[in-house]
Amino acid sequence: MQVTIMSQMNSVLNQYMAELRDVTIQNDSMRFRRNIERMGEIFAYEISKTLSYNTIEVTTPLGHAHANVLAEQPVLATVLRAGLPLHHGMHNVFDKAENAFVSAYRQHQKDGSFDVKVEYMASPDLNNKTLILADPMLATGTSIELTYKALLRRGAPKKIHVVSVIASHEGVEYVKKHLPDSISLWIGAVDDELTVQSYIVPGLGDAGDLSFGIKL
Repeated sequence: MQVTIMSQMNSVLNQYMAELRDVTIQNDSMRFRRNIERMGEIFAYEISKTLSYNTIEVTTPLGHAHANVLAEQPVLATVLRAGLPLHHGMHNVFDKAENAFVSAYRQHQKDGSFDVKVEYMASPDLNNKTLILADPMLATGTSIELTYKALLRRGAPKKIHVVSVIASHEGVEYVKKHLPDSISLWIGAVDDELTVQSYIVPGLGDAGDLSFGIKL
């Protein structure tokens, strides 16, 4: 499986990552959402380099020019609700893309464990298309696995990219073990620790709550 860790390269993405993690800047939910959105735009740009292109002729006011444009648009999929800012950023770049949305959440048990439940999905036909699946936090890897399997009910993509802002080392290894090797994994940063409650450390907290407010 191809794994690209963006923080290992010097780019402005690292500035956005630093602000996402900063407990003081996190008090500004609008800036938190915008930083994830900007990271989504960067991920989309990098993924665009791997896609197929056709050459077209464009008529300008003074003549004709040739340009390489996308041969087809990808399908952008995200996990509600935390994935919405990341999805929005990628949609800013792939502005003609079809979209898929999956509702997945942790159902906590009394003993502190949890199961991941997929309740809702809206998706176009995925057969022979490029699918980009975004979830900002890749902790255990279970949510991505279940979301991936749920989306396969809508068809077999020819290529899948998985995008996360922050992953745990354990989550990356889980994905590499349980998802096809043909998938490309794009990550902002990888943290070493995953707590017994399955929270990434140092991480950044709950991306959904920081983006949209604390849920009951």
